[in-house]
Amino acid sequence: MTLTMKPSPALPSVRHYLPGGREQGGGIGRLVGYIVDAQPGTSRHEIQDTRGPEWNALSSGGKMASAMATLARDRARTPDMIHHIHVAGRGSTARKLILTSAARHMGARHVLHLHDYDYRADYLARPGWQQAAVRAMFQGADKVIVLGAGDRDLVRDLLRVPPERIAIAYNCVPDPGPRPAQPGRDAPVHILFLGQLGPRKGTPELLSALAHPGMAGRSWRATIAGNGPVADYREMAVTLGLGDRVGMPGWVSEAEVRSMCQAADILVLPSHAEGFAMAVLEGLSHGLAVITTRVGAHEDLLRHDDTCVFVPVGDPAALASAIAGLIDHPAHRLRIGAAGRDLFLSRLDISSYATRLADIYAGLGSPALVPEGAA
Repeated sequence: MTLTMKPSPALPSVRHYLPGGREQGGGIGRLVGYIVDAQPGTSRHEIQDTRGPEWNALSSGGKMASAMATLARDRARTPDMIHHIHVAGRGSTARKLILTSAARHMGARHVLHLHDYDYRADYLARPGWQQAAVRAMFQGADKVIVLGAGDRDLVRDLLRVPPERIAIAYNCVPDPGPRPAQPGRDAPVHILFLGQLGPRKGTPELLSALAHPGMAGRSWRATIAGNGPVADYREMAVTLGLGDRVGMPGWVSEAEVRSMCQAADILVLPSHAEGFAMAVLEGLSHGLAVITTRVGAHEDLLRHDDTCVFVPVGDPAALASAIAGLIDHPAHRLRIGAAGRDLFLSRLDISSYATRLADIYAGLGSPALVPEGAA
Protein backbone atom coordinates (compact mmCIF):
# COMPACT_ATOMS: atom_id res chain seq x y z
CA MET A 1 0.00 0.00 0.00
CA THR A 2 1.43 3.36 -1.04
CA LEU A 3 1.60 6.09 1.59
CA THR A 4 1.34 9.70 0.51
CA MET A 5 0.87 13.06 2.13
CA LYS A 6 -2.14 15.04 0.99
CA PRO A 7 -1.64 18.71 0.07
CA SER A 8 -1.53 21.07 3.02
CA PRO A 9 -3.27 24.43 3.08
CA ALA A 10 -1.12 27.55 2.98
CA LEU A 11 -1.61 27.97 6.71
CA PRO A 12 -1.69 25.05 9.15
CA SER A 13 -5.18 24.31 10.43
CA VAL A 14 -5.84 24.03 14.16
CA ARG A 15 -8.97 22.60 15.72
CA HIS A 16 -9.67 23.43 19.36
CA TYR A 17 -11.65 20.95 21.48
CA LEU A 18 -13.27 22.45 24.57
CA PRO A 19 -16.38 22.04 26.74
CA GLY A 20 -19.28 24.32 25.89
CA GLY A 21 -17.69 25.99 22.86
CA ARG A 22 -16.82 29.65 22.97
CA GLU A 23 -20.13 30.87 24.40
CA GLN A 24 -20.63 28.36 27.23
CA GLY A 25 -17.03 27.37 27.84
CA GLY A 26 -16.20 29.85 30.61
CA GLY A 27 -12.69 31.27 30.61
CA ILE A 28 -11.44 28.61 28.19
CA GLY A 29 -14.20 29.45 25.73
CA ARG A 30 -13.46 33.15 25.98
CA LEU A 31 -9.74 32.59 25.39
CA VAL A 32 -10.28 30.35 22.37
CA GLY A 33 -12.92 32.72 21.03
CA TYR A 34 -10.36 35.52 21.09
CA ILE A 35 -7.90 33.36 19.15
CA VAL A 36 -10.50 32.43 16.54
CA ASP A 37 -11.63 36.03 16.11
CA ALA A 38 -8.05 37.17 15.65
CA GLN A 39 -7.26 34.32 13.22
CA PRO A 40 -3.53 35.03 13.61
CA GLY A 41 -1.62 34.88 10.33
CA THR A 42 0.38 31.86 11.45
CA SER A 43 -2.54 29.39 11.42
CA ARG A 44 -6.28 28.91 10.93
CA HIS A 45 -8.38 28.09 13.99
CA GLU A 46 -11.74 26.33 14.44
CA ILE A 47 -13.71 25.17 17.49
CA GLN A 48 -15.27 21.81 18.39
CA ASP A 49 -17.55 21.59 21.43
CA THR A 50 -17.01 18.40 23.48
CA ARG A 51 -19.77 18.80 26.08
CA GLY A 52 -22.60 21.19 25.21
CA PRO A 53 -23.80 24.15 27.32
CA GLU A 54 -23.77 22.06 30.48
CA TRP A 55 -23.18 18.44 31.30
CA ASN A 56 -25.88 15.84 30.88
CA ALA A 57 -25.42 12.30 29.66
CA LEU A 58 -27.45 12.65 26.47
CA SER A 59 -26.17 15.96 25.10
CA SER A 60 -22.59 15.43 26.27
CA GLY A 61 -22.52 11.96 24.74
CA GLY A 62 -23.72 13.39 21.44
CA LYS A 63 -21.12 16.16 21.50
CA MET A 64 -18.35 13.68 22.25
CA ALA A 65 -19.47 11.42 19.41
CA SER A 66 -19.41 14.42 17.08
CA ALA A 67 -15.94 15.39 18.29
CA MET A 68 -14.63 11.87 17.69
CA ALA A 69 -16.12 11.84 14.18
CA THR A 70 -14.58 15.24 13.45
CA LEU A 71 -11.18 14.05 14.64
CA ALA A 72 -11.35 10.98 12.38
CA ARG A 73 -12.52 13.03 9.39
CA ASP A 74 -9.78 15.60 9.87
CA ARG A 75 -7.16 12.90 10.24
CA ALA A 76 -8.17 11.47 6.87
CA ARG A 77 -8.81 14.68 4.94
CA THR A 78 -6.32 17.08 6.55
CA PRO A 79 -3.60 14.91 8.10
CA ASP A 80 -1.39 17.83 9.02
CA MET A 81 -4.11 19.47 11.14
CA ILE A 82 -3.10 20.21 14.73
CA HIS A 83 -5.65 19.11 17.33
CA HIS A 84 -5.51 21.49 20.29
CA ILE A 85 -7.28 19.74 23.16
CA HIS A 86 -8.19 21.83 26.22
CA VAL A 87 -8.49 19.97 29.52
CA ALA A 88 -9.42 20.76 33.11
CA GLY A 89 -10.28 18.50 36.04
CA ARG A 90 -13.36 16.47 36.85
CA GLY A 91 -15.55 15.56 33.84
CA SER A 92 -13.31 17.41 31.43
CA THR A 93 -10.50 14.94 32.13
CA ALA A 94 -12.82 11.97 31.57
CA ARG A 95 -13.86 13.29 28.14
CA LYS A 96 -10.31 14.14 27.13
CA LEU A 97 -9.03 10.70 28.13
CA ILE A 98 -11.30 9.32 25.41
CA LEU A 99 -10.44 11.97 22.84
CA THR A 100 -6.68 11.87 23.33
CA SER A 101 -6.68 8.06 23.20
CA ALA A 102 -8.35 8.30 19.80
CA ALA A 103 -5.86 10.93 18.66
CA ARG A 104 -2.92 8.72 19.65
CA HIS A 105 -4.33 5.67 17.89
CA MET A 106 -5.02 7.68 14.73
CA GLY A 107 -1.54 9.22 14.77
CA ALA A 108 -3.01 12.74 14.91
CA ARG A 109 -0.74 15.54 16.11
CA HIS A 110 -2.28 16.88 19.27
CA VAL A 111 -1.51 19.42 21.96
CA LEU A 112 -2.94 19.06 25.47
CA HIS A 113 -3.63 22.44 27.09
CA LEU A 114 -4.17 22.33 30.86
CA HIS A 115 -6.57 24.86 32.39
CA ASP A 116 -7.39 24.22 36.02
CA TYR A 117 -7.27 26.04 39.33
CA ASP A 118 -5.96 22.98 41.23
CA TYR A 119 -5.25 20.01 38.99
CA ARG A 120 -2.94 18.48 41.58
CA ALA A 121 -5.84 17.98 43.99
CA ASP A 122 -8.05 16.59 41.23
CA TYR A 123 -5.36 14.12 40.17
CA LEU A 124 -4.49 12.98 43.69
CA ALA A 125 -8.17 12.36 44.52
CA ARG A 126 -8.44 9.78 41.71
CA PRO A 127 -7.87 6.05 42.21
CA GLY A 128 -4.57 4.59 41.05
CA TRP A 129 -5.85 3.23 37.74
CA GLN A 130 -7.26 6.64 36.80
CA GLN A 131 -4.01 8.34 37.77
CA ALA A 132 -2.16 5.98 35.43
CA ALA A 133 -4.55 6.83 32.61
CA VAL A 134 -4.13 10.57 33.24
CA ARG A 135 -0.34 10.23 33.18
CA ALA A 136 -0.53 8.31 29.91
CA MET A 137 -2.77 11.04 28.43
CA PHE A 138 -0.30 13.80 29.25
CA GLN A 139 2.76 11.76 28.31
CA GLY A 140 1.21 10.81 24.95
CA ALA A 141 0.61 14.39 23.81
CA ASP A 142 3.03 15.94 21.33
CA LYS A 143 3.15 19.01 23.58
CA VAL A 144 1.59 20.02 26.89
CA ILE A 145 0.73 23.71 27.35
CA VAL A 146 0.33 25.06 30.87
CA LEU A 147 -0.66 28.47 32.26
CA GLY A 148 2.36 29.12 34.45
CA ALA A 149 5.38 27.85 36.35
CA GLY A 150 3.36 26.05 39.02
CA ASP A 151 1.50 23.91 36.49
CA ARG A 152 4.75 23.30 34.60
CA ASP A 153 6.24 21.80 37.76
CA LEU A 154 3.09 19.75 38.35
CA VAL A 155 3.11 18.28 34.85
CA ARG A 156 6.84 17.58 34.98
CA ASP A 157 7.12 16.17 38.50
CA LEU A 158 3.75 14.51 39.15
CA LEU A 159 2.59 13.53 35.65
CA ARG A 160 6.16 12.79 34.49
CA VAL A 161 6.07 14.62 31.19
CA PRO A 162 9.59 15.34 29.86
CA PRO A 163 10.46 19.03 30.34
CA GLU A 164 11.15 19.56 26.63
CA ARG A 165 7.54 18.71 25.85
CA ILE A 166 6.08 21.30 28.24
CA ALA A 167 5.43 24.90 27.21
CA ILE A 168 4.12 27.83 29.23
CA ALA A 169 1.61 30.08 27.45
CA TYR A 170 0.11 32.77 29.65
CA ASN A 171 -3.50 33.56 28.77
CA CYS A 172 -4.31 36.55 26.59
CA VAL A 173 -7.07 38.95 25.60
CA PRO A 174 -7.32 41.34 22.64
CA ASP A 175 -6.02 44.87 22.96
CA PRO A 176 -9.03 47.17 23.52
CA GLY A 177 -6.90 50.21 22.69
CA PRO A 178 -5.62 53.00 24.91
CA ARG A 179 -7.78 53.92 27.88
CA PRO A 180 -9.72 57.12 27.15
CA ALA A 181 -8.51 60.16 29.01
CA GLN A 182 -10.43 60.59 32.25
CA PRO A 183 -10.06 64.13 33.56
CA GLY A 184 -10.94 64.87 37.15
CA ARG A 185 -14.51 63.85 37.83
CA ASP A 186 -16.90 63.68 40.72
CA ALA A 187 -18.43 60.32 39.77
CA PRO A 188 -18.05 57.49 42.29
CA VAL A 189 -15.10 55.15 41.74
CA HIS A 190 -16.40 52.12 39.85
CA ILE A 191 -15.29 48.74 41.22
CA LEU A 192 -15.71 45.75 38.86
CA PHE A 193 -15.70 42.00 39.50
CA LEU A 194 -15.82 39.53 36.57
CA GLY A 195 -16.17 35.78 37.06
CA GLN A 196 -18.40 33.00 38.28
CA LEU A 197 -19.94 34.06 41.57
CA GLY A 198 -18.95 31.77 44.40
CA PRO A 199 -16.47 31.05 47.22
CA ARG A 200 -13.58 30.08 44.90
CA LYS A 201 -13.64 33.49 43.25
CA GLY A 202 -13.93 35.23 46.63
CA THR A 203 -17.41 36.70 46.10
CA PRO A 204 -18.40 36.43 49.80
CA GLU A 205 -15.21 38.23 50.88
CA LEU A 206 -15.75 40.95 48.30
CA LEU A 207 -19.25 41.67 49.56
CA SER A 208 -18.00 41.63 53.15
CA ALA A 209 -15.19 44.02 52.21
CA LEU A 210 -17.61 46.40 50.51
CA ALA A 211 -19.76 46.34 53.66
CA HIS A 212 -16.75 47.07 55.89
CA PRO A 213 -17.24 50.23 58.02
CA GLY A 214 -14.21 51.79 56.35
CA MET A 215 -15.97 51.76 52.97
CA ALA A 216 -19.16 53.46 54.14
CA GLY A 217 -18.04 57.07 53.84
CA ARG A 218 -16.22 56.74 50.52
CA SER A 219 -17.61 57.44 47.06
CA TRP A 220 -17.86 54.21 45.09
CA ARG A 221 -20.18 51.83 43.29
CA ALA A 222 -19.60 48.21 42.29
CA THR A 223 -20.64 45.81 39.56
CA ILE A 224 -20.31 42.08 40.31
CA ALA A 225 -20.81 40.36 36.96
CA GLY A 226 -20.90 36.64 36.27
CA ASN A 227 -23.04 33.54 36.43
CA GLY A 228 -23.65 31.26 39.40
CA PRO A 229 -26.09 31.70 42.32
CA VAL A 230 -26.72 35.36 41.45
CA ALA A 231 -30.00 35.61 43.37
CA ASP A 232 -28.33 34.36 46.57
CA TYR A 233 -25.59 36.97 46.34
CA ARG A 234 -28.07 39.73 45.54
CA GLU A 235 -29.86 38.78 48.74
CA MET A 236 -26.56 38.82 50.63
CA ALA A 237 -25.81 42.31 49.27
CA VAL A 238 -29.19 43.59 50.45
CA THR A 239 -28.69 42.01 53.88
CA LEU A 240 -25.32 43.77 54.15
CA GLY A 241 -26.89 47.09 53.23
CA LEU A 242 -25.28 47.25 49.77
CA GLY A 243 -28.40 47.01 47.64
CA ASP A 244 -28.17 50.57 46.31
CA ARG A 245 -24.40 50.48 45.59
CA VAL A 246 -23.83 47.03 44.08
CA GLY A 247 -25.24 45.76 40.79
CA MET A 248 -25.24 42.08 39.78
CA PRO A 249 -26.23 41.67 36.12
CA GLY A 250 -25.42 37.95 35.90
CA TRP A 251 -23.54 36.49 32.92
CA VAL A 252 -22.28 39.14 30.49
CA SER A 253 -21.13 38.89 26.87
CA GLU A 254 -17.70 39.82 25.53
CA ALA A 255 -19.10 43.16 24.32
CA GLU A 256 -20.60 43.85 27.75
CA VAL A 257 -17.30 43.00 29.43
CA ARG A 258 -15.52 45.58 27.24
CA SER A 259 -18.16 48.20 28.01
CA MET A 260 -17.98 47.55 31.76
CA CYS A 261 -14.18 47.70 31.77
CA GLN A 262 -14.23 51.02 29.91
CA ALA A 263 -16.51 52.45 32.60
CA ALA A 264 -14.61 50.99 35.58
CA ASP A 265 -11.66 52.16 37.65
CA ILE A 266 -10.70 49.10 39.69
CA LEU A 267 -10.87 45.38 38.82
CA VAL A 268 -11.16 43.16 41.92
CA LEU A 269 -10.76 39.37 41.86
CA PRO A 270 -10.04 37.96 45.36
CA SER A 271 -9.82 34.33 44.21
CA HIS A 272 -8.86 31.37 46.35
CA ALA A 273 -7.51 29.46 43.33
CA GLU A 274 -6.87 30.23 39.66
CA GLY A 275 -4.85 29.19 36.66
CA PHE A 276 -4.33 32.66 35.20
CA ALA A 277 -7.59 34.56 35.52
CA MET A 278 -9.10 35.99 32.34
CA ALA A 279 -10.74 38.72 34.46
CA VAL A 280 -7.33 39.92 35.61
CA LEU A 281 -6.20 40.08 31.99
CA GLU A 282 -9.27 42.10 31.05
CA GLY A 283 -8.46 44.54 33.83
CA LEU A 284 -4.82 44.87 32.78
CA SER A 285 -5.71 45.35 29.12
CA HIS A 286 -8.10 48.21 29.94
CA GLY A 287 -5.65 49.95 32.25
CA LEU A 288 -7.67 49.30 35.41
CA ALA A 289 -5.99 49.09 38.79
CA VAL A 290 -6.15 45.34 39.54
CA ILE A 291 -6.59 43.93 43.04
CA THR A 292 -6.16 40.16 43.21
CA THR A 293 -4.51 37.33 45.15
CA ARG A 294 -1.21 35.46 44.85
CA VAL A 295 -2.73 32.34 43.30
CA GLY A 296 -2.01 30.33 40.16
CA ALA A 297 0.33 32.06 37.72
CA HIS A 298 -0.48 35.59 38.91
CA GLU A 299 2.87 35.96 40.68
CA ASP A 300 4.74 34.79 37.57
CA LEU A 301 4.16 38.20 35.97
CA LEU A 302 2.38 40.58 38.35
CA ARG A 303 4.20 42.66 40.96
CA HIS A 304 2.60 44.06 44.11
CA ASP A 305 2.15 47.82 44.21
CA ASP A 306 3.49 48.05 40.67
CA THR A 307 1.28 46.25 38.14
CA CYS A 308 -1.35 45.20 40.71
CA VAL A 309 -2.23 45.14 44.39
CA PHE A 310 -2.04 41.71 46.00
CA VAL A 311 -4.22 40.89 49.00
CA PRO A 312 -4.29 37.77 51.19
CA VAL A 313 -6.79 35.06 50.31
CA GLY A 314 -9.97 35.13 52.40
CA ASP A 315 -9.30 38.40 54.22
CA PRO A 316 -12.19 40.90 53.80
CA ALA A 317 -10.56 43.52 56.04
CA ALA A 318 -7.35 43.55 53.97
CA LEU A 319 -9.40 43.65 50.79
CA ALA A 320 -11.43 46.61 52.08
CA SER A 321 -8.20 48.42 52.98
CA ALA A 322 -6.74 47.84 49.50
CA ILE A 323 -9.89 49.10 47.77
CA ALA A 324 -10.11 52.14 50.06
CA GLY A 325 -6.47 52.97 49.39
CA LEU A 326 -7.05 53.07 45.63
CA ILE A 327 -10.21 55.14 46.06
CA ASP A 328 -8.39 57.67 48.24
CA HIS A 329 -5.32 57.98 46.01
CA PRO A 330 -6.40 58.41 42.38
CA ALA A 331 -2.87 59.15 41.13
CA HIS A 332 -1.64 55.85 42.60
CA ARG A 333 -4.64 54.07 41.11
CA LEU A 334 -3.90 55.48 37.66
CA ARG A 335 -0.21 54.63 37.94
CA ILE A 336 -0.93 50.98 38.76
CA GLY A 337 -3.44 50.81 35.92
CA ALA A 338 -0.94 52.27 33.45
CA ALA A 339 1.83 49.89 34.56
CA GLY A 340 -0.57 46.96 34.25
CA ARG A 341 -1.46 47.97 30.71
CA ASP A 342 2.22 48.25 29.81
CA LEU A 343 2.71 44.70 31.07
CA PHE A 344 -0.28 43.56 29.04
CA LEU A 345 1.06 45.13 25.84
CA SER A 346 4.49 43.58 26.30
CA ARG A 347 3.48 40.04 27.34
CA LEU A 348 -0.24 39.31 27.32
CA ASP A 349 -1.98 40.58 24.18
CA ILE A 350 -3.29 38.39 21.37
CA SER A 351 -0.35 39.07 19.04
CA SER A 352 2.14 37.85 21.66
CA TYR A 353 -0.03 34.79 22.23
CA ALA A 354 -0.24 34.02 18.51
CA THR A 355 3.53 34.14 18.26
CA ARG A 356 3.84 31.79 21.22
CA LEU A 357 1.35 29.33 19.74
CA ALA A 358 3.13 29.45 16.37
CA ASP A 359 6.40 28.55 18.06
CA ILE A 360 4.74 25.65 19.88
CA TYR A 361 3.04 24.34 16.74
CA ALA A 362 6.24 24.64 14.71
CA GLY A 363 8.01 22.40 17.20
CA LEU A 364 5.58 19.51 16.79
CA GLY A 365 7.27 18.04 13.74
CA SER A 366 5.55 16.45 10.77
CA PRO A 367 2.43 14.32 11.17
CA ALA A 368 2.46 10.62 10.49
CA LEU A 369 1.61 9.44 6.99
CA VAL A 370 -1.91 8.27 6.21
CA PRO A 371 -2.94 5.67 3.66
CA GLU A 372 -3.72 7.07 0.21
CA GLY A 373 -7.46 7.27 -0.34
CA ALA A 374 -8.25 7.05 3.36
CA ALA A 375 -10.70 9.97 3.23
